[in-house]
Formats: sequence, C-alpha cells, structure tokens
Amino acid sequence: MELIVNGSKHEVEIEPDTPLLWALRDELGMTGTKYGCGVAQCGACTVLVDGQATRSCVTPVESVSGAQIMTIEAIEDDPVGRKLVDAWVVEQAPQCGYCQSGQVMAAAALLKQNPRPSDGDIAAAMVNFCRCGAYNAITAAVRRAAGPQP
Repeated sequence: MELIVNGSKHEVEIEPDTPLLWALRDELGMTGTKYGCGVAQCGACTVLVDGQATRSCVTPVESVSGAQIMTIEAIEDDPVGRKLVDAWVVEQAPQCGYCQSGQVMAAAALLKQNPRPSDGDIAAAMVNFCRCGAYNAITAAVRRAAGPQP
C-alpha cells in the first residue's frame, strides 16, 4: 500500500484495516502522532489528510492510500504550521505536551480552511482534549497565529 506522508511516498506492507496511527508510528517511525484513547474522542492522534483534521486512530490505511497526509513532524515546513509553532511558544501553550501535536494539527486544519477565524470558529474546531487544561493558552496561540482580526 502506498502512503504519501509529509510529501514522501512510502510503500508499506500492512493490513488494509490497520489504523493509520499504527502505520505512522510502527511502520514509518513517526512517533509525534500520539495514541490517546483509540476511539477518536481525544484528538491526540490528529493528522491532516488532504488538509482535513483526521483522527488517525480510527482511520484505516486503505482509506487514505494516495492521499496527502501531514504529521506533526512536517508542520514547521508549512507556512501555517510555522506560525502555529511560533505562537505556541510565545503563548506557552504546552503543559505536559502529550496532546500538543494533535492540538497543533487541528489548529493547522482550521487556519488552512479559515485564516481569520472568530472565537466561535476556534471553539468549534479546537475540540481535542487537554488533560492539563491548557485551553486558554491554546486558544490564545491560535488567535496569535491567525493574526489581528479585521
């Protein structure tokens, strides 16, 4: 099966119903995408598939074969991702950090679809769980990356 991850093609021999998360972590060694709950609730496993925030723990690899997959490992190579990483640092968003790769990926999907989101747009898109409760800092980082509102 062919996976296009962070702009590179990878041939993986894996069962078609294997979750994308395990293909990324176990087959490709990309461990930035985290396992959280395994049922698409927490968002720690969020990656972008063709620009859409996708919970990789429940996404079968066969459904994304040939799609453009972006993981946290490549986020700083993306202009929107670079702004987000810089904003995350300035706002000191991470606490323990476990959910942060999924949070950044969800924010990247939002800002790619809506470069100037309202507070309501941010609240609707940023639904990943954070055990440390860093939601205010995460929201501030998304606002900072989006820039001033018109």
